[in-house]
Amino acid sequence: MRRISSRATFVYKRIFPLVFVGILVVFVTFLLLGGQRTGQTPPWPAFVIPVLVFAFIFYVMKKLVFDMVDEVLDVGDALVVRNRGREERIALSEVMNVNYSPFMSPPRVVLSLRRSSIFGSQVAFCAPLRFVPFATSPIIDELIQRIDAARRR
Repeated sequence: MRRISSRATFVYKRIFPLVFVGILVVFVTFLLLGGQRTGQTPPWPAFVIPVLVFAFIFYVMKKLVFDMVDEVLDVGDALVVRNRGREERIALSEVMNVNYSPFMSPPRVVLSLRRSSIFGSQVAFCAPLRFVPFATSPIIDELIQRIDAARRR
């Protein structure tokens, strides 16, 4: 079994949101404490803007990161997909389409399935991170070729 998803998925899904929320909480706390020290209340936009930033970032993260599965393993003729303690084996011939976006952060792969799995009709995961900018992942390129060959059989 070879892992084809990035090991950084945990950081993108769990660590980064906590750090981001922590930074916003610290910012609002400093606003409140600074206002108490000077005896003035901060202007209302100082509180509205962090809430709007949080809502926007949460929406983007929900669309691009939170729907990613934790791990995808290649077992030859199938993929083993794991997310939050659940696991499913998906045959390569069951994959209808592969959408690979290497220029996003994180690089994203979406597999459209012929039949819905326990994860839905689409499975998204983070592609392995590359140090070479503007280059596609050879692991994902090979996966696309193997899926195409499996569909032809």
